[in-house]
Amino acid sequence: MNFAHILLSGLILAAATQAPPPAARSPLPLGNFSVSLTVRDIGAAKAFYEKLGFVRIGGDPAQNWVIMKNGSTNIGLFQGMFPRNALTFNPGWDQDGSPTGAFEDVRSIQRRLREAGLEVGPAIDSSRGPASFTITDPDGNPILFDQHR
Repeated sequence: MNFAHILLSGLILAAATQAPPPAARSPLPLGNFSVSLTVRDIGAAKAFYEKLGFVRIGGDPAQNWVIMKNGSTNIGLFQGMFPRNALTFNPGWDQDGSPTGAFEDVRSIQRRLREAGLEVGPAIDSSRGPASFTITDPDGNPILFDQHR
């Protein structure tokens, strides 16, 4: 091994063993994560993802939306509901779509993101229960925070 490889290996090892940055130690709990896909034909999309091993765990194809799961991966298929694909977080839900115990309310998440300098739209006007808001990342990708309880 030459000196450059040894030096690079040492730098990688040093970086891997350092304490994580403060933000990584106290994450903002966002809830279940899924990708929400805008589809043209809910039936065709559902059939396609079933062939990949996904099973429907929620939603209603007659209402043009379904939630699909394969292992720990969740996707939502939505026909005619959203203009673009989106990253989605569901506070208060686990990966199986079951309610969690205590969780950070979507209003608190919105307030914390606003305090961090992000554009989060108008404050949610209800004090509890279901609510949602959307932010957009620097590349125009929508991120939906959608609390159902």
